[in-house]
Amino acid sequence: MTDQTAVCRRLVGRTAVITGAGSGIGLATARRLASEGANVVCADIDETAGKAAAEELGGTFVQVDVTDSEQVEALYKTAFDTYGSVDVTFNNAGISPPDDDSILTTGLDAWKRVQEVNLTSVYLCCKHALPYMQSQFQRTGRGGSIINTASFVAVMGAATSQISYTASKGGVLAMSRELGVQFAREGIRVNALCPGPVNTPLLKELFAKDPERAARRLVHVPVGRFAEPEEIAAAVAFLASDDSSFVNAAEFLVDGGIAGAYVTPL
Repeated sequence: MTDQTAVCRRLVGRTAVITGAGSGIGLATARRLASEGANVVCADIDETAGKAAAEELGGTFVQVDVTDSEQVEALYKTAFDTYGSVDVTFNNAGISPPDDDSILTTGLDAWKRVQEVNLTSVYLCCKHALPYMQSQFQRTGRGGSIINTASFVAVMGAATSQISYTASKGGVLAMSRELGVQFAREGIRVNALCPGPVNTPLLKELFAKDPERAARRLVHVPVGRFAEPEEIAAAVAFLASDDSSFVNAAEFLVDGGIAGAYVTPL
């Protein structure tokens, strides 16, 4: 992996709200966006991790349950009241619990819990971020960029199923596409980031409990490894910036070639 240190300052003066900012992809992205000049609002349900991220980056921490509409509404109000704009929102919080497995064994409670955190939260974040971006476009001619974390499993199937996770990410992809089309002429871009497997605490925990599943998935990655969080963060920084000004309603795959592979190298 190449050095992912920012070499440009594309987000100076802009405000970025990041959910799940306390660890994994969210933390790496908060660091990357801050390095590019953004004011970062680090949102997380974990107070300790979220506060640490905000303190490290000189940002603002907001403790939030992303499935609670009032708390999400307050998150974006805090961002606007603190910095005067909401320019970027990276709706990244998600879960992948071990009881979400094959449709034959996954219970309704597990199904609903994953849908709430992975899909309903993205709906709520978009719903409450959009009015700030609309108002900003009317005032200044600059709207905003919404980046929703979907997954490569939103575009292809797996025999090692996590049925609710996969369904939730398909929902994120479809919703992002529709919002991108609906709000395009108001200066607002909405894209679905579709990462492949990433070396995050969430993935490591899942695969530690099932090494066979990890090995079975790794063999299908053409580059021969999982992604690092910083590589995903670099893609988010691109989508957040004006360098991606004509990228909208897209499924933005950052998967090491998984979705494009028929066979992988020996």
